[in-house]
Amino acid sequence: MAKYTGHYIDGRRCVGQGRRTSTVFNPATGEHTGLVPLASGSDVHRAVASATAAFAIWSEITPLRRARILNKFLRLLEERAERLAALISAEHGKVLADAMGEVQRGIEVVEFATGAPQLLKGEFTESVGTRVDSHSVRQPIGVVAGITPFNFPAMVPMWMFPVALACGNCFILKPSERVPSAAILLAEWLTEAGLPPGVFNVVQGDKQAVDALLVHPDVAAVSFVGSTPIARYVYETAARFGKRCQALGGAKNHMIVMPDADLDQVADALMGAAYGAAGERCMAASVVVPIGEHTANELIARMAPRVHALRIGPATDPDAEMGPLITKQHLERVCAYIESGVTQGANLLVDGRGFKMQGHEGGYFIGGSLFDQVEPNMTIYREEIFGPVLCVVRAESFEAAASLINRSEFGNGTAIFTRDGKAAREFAHRIRVGMVGVNVAIPVPMAFHSFGGWKASLFGGHHIHGPEGVRFYTQLKTITTRWPTDIRLDVNFAMPTFH
Repeated sequence: MAKYTGHYIDGRRCVGQGRRTSTVFNPATGEHTGLVPLASGSDVHRAVASATAAFAIWSEITPLRRARILNKFLRLLEERAERLAALISAEHGKVLADAMGEVQRGIEVVEFATGAPQLLKGEFTESVGTRVDSHSVRQPIGVVAGITPFNFPAMVPMWMFPVALACGNCFILKPSERVPSAAILLAEWLTEAGLPPGVFNVVQGDKQAVDALLVHPDVAAVSFVGSTPIARYVYETAARFGKRCQALGGAKNHMIVMPDADLDQVADALMGAAYGAAGERCMAASVVVPIGEHTANELIARMAPRVHALRIGPATDPDAEMGPLITKQHLERVCAYIESGVTQGANLLVDGRGFKMQGHEGGYFIGGSLFDQVEPNMTIYREEIFGPVLCVVRAESFEAAASLINRSEFGNGTAIFTRDGKAAREFAHRIRVGMVGVNVAIPVPMAFHSFGGWKASLFGGHHIHGPEGVRFYTQLKTITTRWPTDIRLDVNFAMPTFH
């Protein structure tokens, strides 16, 4: 019998009033495994009302007490990580080791958020004027919402809500309807850790739920991670309704390979960066730019056999390196991109479309694909494929490669592989990208730094988690204080100054 995954409002699971549902599939088999409700406007309103009521209490709880609840949640995550990872693999399809890695990167943000008493410390200046002091504090902003994608059912929500909760806000999570279960499990564990009802709610749904959150007058801020067109829509709608918004969009991440790089090291790093999670990562290295003809030929000679030898299988296969894509429709979309590359003149060295998973013929499997001679005007270069397709774009010089990256619409992540410190420093300084790796293929920052891109990869003034997350989920208040003395102050209509 198919599983029914509901909402989580006011500290418990519920069905909701919306009559629409969406089907959940196992990507490895294509089987229908569950149903998820699609929230109506009244469901969203109920969740916001619960969070609004809870905010009056939660925001007044001391940061230390909030941190202790998050500490208990952290312990539960560590003890039950394998259970959460297995649930992620069942609905997303990624191999178990990759799902465990996702859980670990989410845990790191919870660890960061447990430092709330330190993170929320303000500043103090004594005697800004005669017997006048000034100090600043950061206070929560209210009810905030997170809208998260299918590719990281646990990690991306945990990039948002631990920081928001630590800062004293109440949170409403709208996960992808394709992977609804991890959000409910996290909600239950938060309640078990001692989080009061209403502080964290989960509303399942699609665009109707997203729009209801964006226009609701009691939602103060929205965090979003997804494709660039939707990120732009979320940001513009949130701004129109006076909300604070951070909207992280798509990517086309380049890796430059200098002639002095260790090409075996590059090939190993590139395999994981391009084909891990079947390429369904916003930080996937989808374009490699070798400098010079010799570097390109030698790198391709190493990459092609590795791509052919990719071990593809379901999450239940402990030796699998790459799982299926998320849906049949997405599989067809990736295949269409590969066909467009062939039609537009790129050289398809490895074609993953012919891969068939024995015993899982109904699953959404595809092999890795490798293109050479890709040009910047081709669709496979310009658009985010979000699949296991690597494009080789040859460049004659470092200058040409850097210019190629800086002209890109996106600016999420990039990397350079080299032994030359001067080239690496010049690259890091000049490149117009938000996250840069030097001999690091996937430069995702640790939790105590912040994650985010430039250009069409980010809309809004704040990156996610880390110090930027604290700033996003709080508002600054500065207080200037003078205590009464026996000195009478005359009325003054001029701009106040302190001496």
